[in-house]
Amino acid sequence: MKTVILAEKPSQARSYVEAFKNGIKKQGYYAVSDPVLPNSTVVTYGFGHLVELATPDKYNPEYKKWTLSNLPIFPDNYKFIVPNDKKAQFKVVKDLLKEADEIIVATDSDREGENIAWSIMNQAHMNLKTKTIKRLWINSLEKDAILKGFKNLQDGRKFYDRFKEAQTRQISDWLVGMNASPLYTLLLNKAGIRGVYSIGRVQTPTLYMVYQRDQTIKNFKPEPYFEINATILAHDQKFVAKLDPYQRFKDEKGLITFMEAKSVQKGQQGGLIKDVQKQAKKSASPRLFSLSSLQSTINKKFHASANQTLQAVQSLYEAKLLTYPRTDSNYITEEEFNYLLPNLNQYLNLVSKEVSLNQTEPNKRYVNGKKVQEHHAIIMTKTVPTKEQLEQLPKLQQQIYNIVLRTTLAMFADPYEYEETTIITQIGAANFKATGKVPTKQGWKALFQDKAEKSSQDEDNQTLPEVNKGEAVQANLVTPQKETTPPRPFTEGTLITAMKTAGKTLDDEEAQSILKDVEGIGTEATRANVLETLKKRNYLTTTKNQLHVTPQGITLCKAVELEPLLTSPEMTAQWEKALKQISTKQWTQEKFLANIKKFVQKLIDEVPEQFNSSESLKTQVTGQREAEAKAKEKAELGSCPSCKTGMIVDKGKFYGCTNYKSEKCSFTLPKRWASKTLGKTAIKALITKGKTNSLKGFKKKNGDTFEAKLKLENNKLSFDFS
Repeated sequence: MKTVILAEKPSQARSYVEAFKNGIKKQGYYAVSDPVLPNSTVVTYGFGHLVELATPDKYNPEYKKWTLSNLPIFPDNYKFIVPNDKKAQFKVVKDLLKEADEIIVATDSDREGENIAWSIMNQAHMNLKTKTIKRLWINSLEKDAILKGFKNLQDGRKFYDRFKEAQTRQISDWLVGMNASPLYTLLLNKAGIRGVYSIGRVQTPTLYMVYQRDQTIKNFKPEPYFEINATILAHDQKFVAKLDPYQRFKDEKGLITFMEAKSVQKGQQGGLIKDVQKQAKKSASPRLFSLSSLQSTINKKFHASANQTLQAVQSLYEAKLLTYPRTDSNYITEEEFNYLLPNLNQYLNLVSKEVSLNQTEPNKRYVNGKKVQEHHAIIMTKTVPTKEQLEQLPKLQQQIYNIVLRTTLAMFADPYEYEETTIITQIGAANFKATGKVPTKQGWKALFQDKAEKSSQDEDNQTLPEVNKGEAVQANLVTPQKETTPPRPFTEGTLITAMKTAGKTLDDEEAQSILKDVEGIGTEATRANVLETLKKRNYLTTTKNQLHVTPQGITLCKAVELEPLLTSPEMTAQWEKALKQISTKQWTQEKFLANIKKFVQKLIDEVPEQFNSSESLKTQVTGQREAEAKAKEKAELGSCPSCKTGMIVDKGKFYGCTNYKSEKCSFTLPKRWASKTLGKTAIKALITKGKTNSLKGFKKKNGDTFEAKLKLENNKLSFDFS
């Protein structure tokens, strides 16, 4: 019997091979042997997706040129192709699979992993009915986890519906993208806006959320209001108290009316301690990390992008230090709890903290097998690195491992305990409340002390004096005028959260945890990629960790805002819910794609008229055309010295002529010369005067620096030492 293990990529295949007793590298695969494997077993691999959906021109060459008359594009059968650069490896995999009696799907243990594997098997055009198909499902690439997984292989066919779900997501995104992108691009081009505009089932509502937030901030009009606060003096100690129940006053008239009614005035006056309450409270440690909560936390603490965090966690997973990254669960099972327990002291040595880890029984806040559907929360593996090994990792990987380590250990530490004191002071007929917290037991917080920000001594966390009910005190009333503030711009961290909650702004993890049956937009595996796509297409920009929509992105949002199905996170979330139901056979691929086609047809029928009727879009288009004209003018450094008709512009890696395509003008100037970066000032001088001023910072081959002029003669660049 011949067995083929199909891995997702070469690094994953190598991890499997390293876990087996013997492995011999061949061209595109490994021959392996181990007691857990049948005789005659090989490991082969893809490069991620070896098979992808064909572009429209593969159905009909006419589709290569975008025209409204070609829309909609609804293939009867969807074509899948192997990209040219992957054909050699696909042939290796195909030949091995055809010869196999048994296929073990060992791609990533998620829906996309199923899609990759089944797409390859289907594209290989073999008789799958004659094959035994099994599935490796693991949470770690450690040797023990791999061997245990191969000892407990599952029936591969029971995961087929997860493949259908992922494939349906892939096809539906293709249908929306291949129809809506040409539709909106052509209409915007007709209106005078250049470029290609990309529409996506998930990316467009995500972009629109940022656009709406930007618009809310832009249009926000601060409103003044008044407060009444009291500074209380008791036993030579001052503390701040707020009106209880708290209220704001729109104007000074309302403030004065209230104060008169309550017999209070600005400034010094007597008061009475009306009530003193002391209560012992406990606070549990943070929940364990899903991918999205980890991305949000790392972005907040270290300003890393969602994609940077995903890549770093993936590297830690492949290094066998953290468990599977693309999980949406905050829970682990008792199995993980039981392997963490004996390693606690080793983990704790990495923290350099004296913390008691007394909670050695599973707590349902963290350990609940019923809440773990596919993959558990991101935690450490059994492999405990040394401090020296951690220090060798890239900075972001160190930071991520450290925070996952501390958060996981916190589950075993005692709760944080504190005494909360509430003092109610009566002044006139008004009550003022002050709250203070005094830690009595650091518990899990000790794990984070060196990273935590120092608590400010404000009215919510202040040290209060010892006072007794009925005690007379002195009070000073102030009525500061303040202004309402706009919402904060999105960061990648808060946007990831908004995607997960379908636009509901729930930054608090406890609030998120109690949401029932909320479907977000995108998946744990795709959200980071969506954000990267939006940035690469110049729809989103990041400034000081804040996300904003670019002028190009605003134009797109203006164009789509009349179509709720394209902009609504809630509607997209409903699609995600229906997609997930395909894997449980509550929905079918055919039914879902039929709905997507109806939606696409609706766009084609209605969007042209929306363009004609939208005044805000017309205003935006006019503004963008003017901005583009100014930008073009600014970008042109001068006339091309070669063809004389074109303009020299920044081409990214070099400076070149705008007539490159039309007149075949190949004149270029480099951005670096002798290790020195050439700025626009130097380029302008070369193309207008033929020579620069003396420039410093050129380097010889031996590393010595020198100063020289540059000259342009016969369209050739050279040094001028005169």
